[in-house]
Amino acid sequence: MSDEETWTTVTRLHDWLTAHQSLPPGQEILLRVLKLSEEVGEAAQAVIGATGQNPRKGTSHSWEDVEAELCDVVITAMVALRTLTPDASEVFARHLRRVAARSLPDGRPTGAGTEPPAS
Repeated sequence: MSDEETWTTVTRLHDWLTAHQSLPPGQEILLRVLKLSEEVGEAAQAVIGATGQNPRKGTSHSWEDVEAELCDVVITAMVALRTLTPDASEVFARHLRRVAARSLPDGRPTGAGTEPPAS
């Protein structure tokens, strides 16, 4: 899936959620951020379950469960960002470039002289 398809899907999810809510628009972003906290908790629960750290439950999750929960965190964050701004894809791309510039040795999101991997 291309970046454009990803953000189109995020917008469709945003629109679907908005159509099925009864909250005032100002509270919509608050609930989306709270939903993000819920998803992070589920990812943590999956890690605990995958490592068997709860003696009462033992190994209750797989690493594939952790992957799925982390994907839910990412999707939920993307929808929350889209709720905050219709320009979510541009805001995200700009922020990713800033993070790359300060964190990567060459300061480039895709690496020196390389193209992003094909999807």
